[in-house]
Amino acid sequence: MTLPGSPRDVVITGLGPITAVGIGVEGFWDGLRRRESPVARVDRFDTSAFRSRVAAQVPDFDPTGYLDPTEARRLDRFGQFILASSQLALDDAGLDPEAVDPERGAIQMGSALGGVARAEAQVPIFGERGLRGVDPRLALQVYVGAASCQAAIRTGFTGPNATNGMSCASGAMAVGEAWRLIRSGEADVALAGGGEAPLAPLTFGAFALIRAMSSRNDDPARACRPFDAGRDGFVMGEGACTVVLESAEHAEARGARVYARLTGYGTSNDAYHMTAPRPDGTSAGRAMLQAMRTAGLAAEDVDLVNAHGSSTPLNDSTESRVIRSVLADRADDVPVCATKPYHGHALGASGAIEVAVSALAIQRGWVPPVLNLEEPGEDCDLSYVRGQGAGLSPRNVLSNSFGFGGINVCLAVSAPRSA
Repeated sequence: MTLPGSPRDVVITGLGPITAVGIGVEGFWDGLRRRESPVARVDRFDTSAFRSRVAAQVPDFDPTGYLDPTEARRLDRFGQFILASSQLALDDAGLDPEAVDPERGAIQMGSALGGVARAEAQVPIFGERGLRGVDPRLALQVYVGAASCQAAIRTGFTGPNATNGMSCASGAMAVGEAWRLIRSGEADVALAGGGEAPLAPLTFGAFALIRAMSSRNDDPARACRPFDAGRDGFVMGEGACTVVLESAEHAEARGARVYARLTGYGTSNDAYHMTAPRPDGTSAGRAMLQAMRTAGLAAEDVDLVNAHGSSTPLNDSTESRVIRSVLADRADDVPVCATKPYHGHALGASGAIEVAVSALAIQRGWVPPVLNLEEPGEDCDLSYVRGQGAGLSPRNVLSNSFGFGGINVCLAVSAPRSA
């Protein structure tokens, strides 16, 4: 029993992945087990003028399978992803929102771009027909908090509700902030995660313009290659993932199945550059150490690092050095995985998707290999999971997320106490 005023255990009881490799827990897990990348040429718009032309697209997503048509029309695709993902996670947790004290239910989400693609689509309409031609719902579709507010309306949760826009770290940060709320006693239940729908011409092209994305257009399935010597940029993805977090007492009282515990959270800011990580990696290392401290972990307790592994030259070498610095003498012994070849870099959704990977690795005893890692690059000298994957049963996983502007987040995911 938790003593009054002491930090509470936080557990993961539901997962709602919507990704290019699969939707829902079993679809997602089956996609990981196939060990194949779904990255392909973009088919939604003409990319012939762009340096980068490949992405991880979510196929056959129909929002009306999760939302009523009116509700779906109120939202941009990123919001549809988040609401559908939230419903998947609630269903997976076996949690009826009406059974939760509404004041004790929180929602924390992340999205780098929100509904910018929806705004982009309305610009030519505005140019041709003026303001009267613009969708009157536009203002409520594009702002980054639209989805979390709709999720609150849908669930009736009246506790803390926020969406952060901290780029590629935003989904992980949302999960971490939800952890804080439950750990401190401000909430009993939280929906937390992120969603992103950036596959629109101007939005996608802007990333291609700054040469951040891979140009391996003739070999899409091998374009995303974390830690490989031939990596040349990230591969854009879309999708969402929501996790249901509960206090351990709340989950136990309703007999919930527990995937894992969320035991630690660390975040920091490089304050260095908008696109390049701080070369010495000190701030990123501090986020990892903070997550370990709050989880009560020492280096010898870490069984797996789920790396950000963006497949960019600077990130992967810097992250490898950071992991080596944090784990010190154990760095060569701790397996490192990176799953963006399976789901692309879905920006604000990626960190939440990777929490799902971490929780499932703990529950199911298998870690997916780093696809397309043929020859590790310079400074990429860790024990990356390769081949058929690893039959591991990790008890403590560190999951990293890094974002533009130097935002660093690390989450510690641990086995249930009864495991």
